[in-house]
Amino acid sequence: MPLETAAPVEDIAGADQEFLYTLNFGPQHPATHTTLRLILTLDGETIVKAVPDIGYLHSGFEKLGEDLDFNQYVTIVDRMNYISPFANECAWFTTVEKLIGIELTPRCKYLRTILAELARISDHLLCVGAAALDLGALTGFLYAFNAREKVYNIMEAASGQRFHPSYCRVGGLMADVNDDVVALIRDFVKTFRKVHADICRLLNRNRIFIDRTKGIGVLSKEDAINTSCSGPVARASGVVRDLRKDEPYLAYKELSGAFKIVCGKGGDCYNRYLVRMGEMLESWKIINAAVENLPSGPVNVDLNDKLTIPDKNATYRSIEGLIQHFELFMWNRRWETPVEEVYGANETANGELGFYLVADGTGKAFRARTRPPSFIHFAVFPMMMEGHQISDVPAVLGSLNIIAAELDR
Repeated sequence: MPLETAAPVEDIAGADQEFLYTLNFGPQHPATHTTLRLILTLDGETIVKAVPDIGYLHSGFEKLGEDLDFNQYVTIVDRMNYISPFANECAWFTTVEKLIGIELTPRCKYLRTILAELARISDHLLCVGAAALDLGALTGFLYAFNAREKVYNIMEAASGQRFHPSYCRVGGLMADVNDDVVALIRDFVKTFRKVHADICRLLNRNRIFIDRTKGIGVLSKEDAINTSCSGPVARASGVVRDLRKDEPYLAYKELSGAFKIVCGKGGDCYNRYLVRMGEMLESWKIINAAVENLPSGPVNVDLNDKLTIPDKNATYRSIEGLIQHFELFMWNRRWETPVEEVYGANETANGELGFYLVADGTGKAFRARTRPPSFIHFAVFPMMMEGHQISDVPAVLGSLNIIAAELDR
């Protein structure tokens, strides 16, 4: 892309304004994944200022939350972080169920936990694979995507959809899983360690990869806290915070002994890579423990609460189920919720994904606000890039794992 002479940048100290240039990095650049745009001010090849552009997807996610009911909105949250959509669903329904005061069944808690951890592994695999690809390591990308296909197969077997499962419902899940899904999960547990080891052998001591990531894009612990970073980005800087441990939800309290929080100290691209690799192993442990201790029983809360969609068998074979289904759909009679404000958050692959709801007593939100981790981390990008070279941009951007659909809401 051609360089253009920039207008004088008054707020850049110590730079000769006559020799500053502006470079549009993306959205066509492969490392920006067709949606992100970075406006770099350069002194030679040194970045003196970086301005991120969140893009123009115009998805209107938050406004749609005011028009769709709580169950319908599942199709929208799927498309926020579209790399691990099931984790988005868990965060949304955790907030709704907190508002209504629903206690999930043990089987539902375990199933949501298993699928959320599979989504975390899938997200981390894409982050590590794509970050390596942006730096020239094609083989790592192929290793990661072979494993991700197995996660998609599990999601498809459980929900009927590979990419956007839309599997959660208020008070439970769309349907229970069968033995085939459990077998697929166990197969993934058996084979994943080898995939993880292959990626480690390829990248952990790779001279080129280390030179491109170590000491690059350093984020101090203090800056990570002050800028509200979360997830692997914050933990790579030494911030010991994970909502699965600090504010347990789903089955994480029962499984707390099965995993630990993975943290780093350096706060650079290499540490963020190591934290994600370590977290995948911890997720593997959670899935292994959960699938082997999967409770029996229903996946949806009791039919008598009149808040959840009845099971198909109940709809077709009992008058109570038929009436409840009729009231929820044909009459558009939705839930009666408290008139309250509530915030709920889950620890997703990129960090704290939170939803802030203002409820007006109906079955849909009066206001729905999202706290997406990518939006926070993209805002930190300019501070991390100052003083680095143009060639460092793909390394830093890849280590942050910015998902564009979480930016323009």
